[in-house]
Amino acid sequence: GADDLKVLGLWTSPFVIRVRIVLNLKGLAYEYVEDDLGNKSALLLSSNPVHKTVPVLLHAGRPVNESQIILQYIDEVWAGTGPAVLPRDPYERAAARFWAAYIDDKVKSAWLGMLFECRDEGERAEAVARAGEALGTLEGALRGKPFFGGDGVGFVDAVLGGYLGWFGAVGRIIGRRLIDPTKTPLLAAWEDRFRAADVAKGVVPDDVDKMLAFLETLLANYYSK
Repeated sequence: GADDLKVLGLWTSPFVIRVRIVLNLKGLAYEYVEDDLGNKSALLLSSNPVHKTVPVLLHAGRPVNESQIILQYIDEVWAGTGPAVLPRDPYERAAARFWAAYIDDKVKSAWLGMLFECRDEGERAEAVARAGEALGTLEGALRGKPFFGGDGVGFVDAVLGGYLGWFGAVGRIIGRRLIDPTKTPLLAAWEDRFRAADVAKGVVPDDVDKMLAFLETLLANYYSK
């Protein structure tokens, strides 16, 4: 059918998670297909031949790639279904896009450094500090609202919320919450609200042991090549 939806993904990917959050927010039914990035499926390679990465949204068989583009596509195609993902006011919409880009610039680079690129604890500590600085800036963007989207989950919430599963894993490694309630209390309260939101349940990983086991396997495979 015209609204047949399929998501090609990986359960730990922040970028896949944000797409699933927004599909849940819109109340859209979809098929989720877990892909093996060590042995990528023919469907993934044909759907995203440029980057060969997840997520891919297949809408009536046609692929849409890159997570933030997918979120905006969903919001535009199903504008009359469920809550708006992006604000309707042009200025507020531009601000949301700015903060989402900021997250994937600053937070993404720190996330990669904390978990995948650090060669020792010193490098991890440096990446944690960079993450803390970026999260401190985002604290100001909340401005006391329950969510970045206002009273409910929106575009920026989905983009940042996709990282929370890995933030839990980092917290176990460093012995404290990455979003520190003593330093960023508004953001810590946001994290608690977001994790409890229906759109995040079953999508944002909450099993830290499982996340760390996945990380160990991923790194072992990477360094064995």
